[in-house]
Amino acid sequence: MASESELVFVALGGLGEIGMNMALYGYGPAKDRRWLMVDCGVTFAGPDLPGVDIVVPDTRFIEEERGRLEGIVITHAHEDHYGALVHLWSRFEAPLYMTPFTAGLLAAKVESEPGVDKIPVEVVDQGARFALGPFDLELVAMSHSIPEPCALAIRTPAGTVVHSGDWKIDPTPGIGKPIDIERLAEIGREGVRALICDSTNAVRDGVSPSEMDVAAELATVIKSAKRRVAVTTFASNVARIRSVALAAKAADRDVVVMGRSMFRATEVASELGYMDDLPAFLTEEAYGYLPPEKVVLLLTGSQGEERAALARIAAGDHRNVALSKGDMVIFSSRTIPGNEKAVNAIVNRLAEQQVDIVTDRDALVHVSGHPRRGELTQLYDLLKPQALIPAHGEALHLKAHRDLARDHGIRETVIARNGDVVRLAPGKLDIVDEVPVGIAVKDGLIYGDPEETGVQERRKLSFAGAIVVTVTMDAKGGLIGEPQAALFGLPEVDEEGDDMEDIVIDEVIAALESIPKNRRKNADLVAEAARRAARAAVRECWGKKPLTQALVTVV
Repeated sequence: MASESELVFVALGGLGEIGMNMALYGYGPAKDRRWLMVDCGVTFAGPDLPGVDIVVPDTRFIEEERGRLEGIVITHAHEDHYGALVHLWSRFEAPLYMTPFTAGLLAAKVESEPGVDKIPVEVVDQGARFALGPFDLELVAMSHSIPEPCALAIRTPAGTVVHSGDWKIDPTPGIGKPIDIERLAEIGREGVRALICDSTNAVRDGVSPSEMDVAAELATVIKSAKRRVAVTTFASNVARIRSVALAAKAADRDVVVMGRSMFRATEVASELGYMDDLPAFLTEEAYGYLPPEKVVLLLTGSQGEERAALARIAAGDHRNVALSKGDMVIFSSRTIPGNEKAVNAIVNRLAEQQVDIVTDRDALVHVSGHPRRGELTQLYDLLKPQALIPAHGEALHLKAHRDLARDHGIRETVIARNGDVVRLAPGKLDIVDEVPVGIAVKDGLIYGDPEETGVQERRKLSFAGAIVVTVTMDAKGGLIGEPQAALFGLPEVDEEGDDMEDIVIDEVIAALESIPKNRRKNADLVAEAARRAARAAVRECWGKKPLTQALVTVV
């Protein structure tokens, strides 16, 4: 019946992709559901969105439902799970819940974002239980590559759902609480209707090594180094930062921190006690007076970001820090798909300077924060869910996770896409509706659809450049002077060596002179003729169609 209360799941981002996570859970009749949002993340623009800073989910649907939005819960402080809050929270203004570390990073992020007002936060600890409307919520401690990651147990009159967040099974995570295996088993004994679960490593067999294994290896590698050591990793991986600091301490080295996000993470972690018993970190100004064998650089840039510290050092244009022959750079990270070219460029620049490079191919200097297949089946055994929806993964990961669950006896599974409304209860798992989804982009100070912000035209500009033609005429349709042309991103000459600008102007003049004078009084007709002539001239001698605009001034 249409009036029957249902429990549904809808992703506005995060399915069929890694990043931009935003999940909605709805409870109630189809026409009057109450909603819970879990996570509010960004993704970063690729080459298909030139000039764009970040990408966020299209939130039109939940904005229209904001009066029924009970609250927002953030599972952890990675950008793809909380990074969109500074851009989107004002559209919802719903109660916001997160752990202390996530709240600390959000506060620092708000301070660094111009024009963003303070966002009120309800700070809750791992293990907390609280209610939002029809949702009885419990934050369960998990392990991940960041402090205080949580799964969310969502109890409703229709049943219990577990939203895993990002996780792995690591009894020795190096910082904070380990995964709460006992509590997960208790929730499983209560009964779990559905598990919405991380699929990132669903194609990998076995189990992930522990963060403590990485700590031991980093200590060995750093102790063996003869000269300077630089370690680049994700700023949010506080356990890894702590491991580097402990390794430096054991090798009688000082740690110099570089990069705004690295400073922000270490400051928040220190305030919460995660850096107790460690020597103070030094700033880059200390680098110059430390002997090469007494320093460990801890810096951003593991993904090849061109403005990050590592990229500037590799290019030799950092004002305070340089590396030289015999120094060592440890990439304590894995390259995110799409960043390979940028990372390889930095590695090659460092190699040209005779700097030694260490990656996870050479030593256990990085482990993933996501579960492999062996860990996924352990979670199935703990929670014993009746149904499973693979999340947080591309199509390959979602299919592999679905197949694994079926092989493990979970018969109700569905591969959903962003926008699918999946009924979790009552009845069998089923896609029953869809809501509008898409992306919005932050382009400078403007938010909007990629088409509205001019990104599509920008792509064309990057491929074929642009031409602007100006024509001045009198009121009778006579040309005043010669048309002018400005060419952007086009060759200066054609294959014959003729000037491209002259070719365009000659063709525009010819086209305009072919129009009867009495018809040249129509400025729109003249502009279109000039535009077509200019583009055709370039296409004839270059083979490409630049963006072309003609401006007509009548004097």
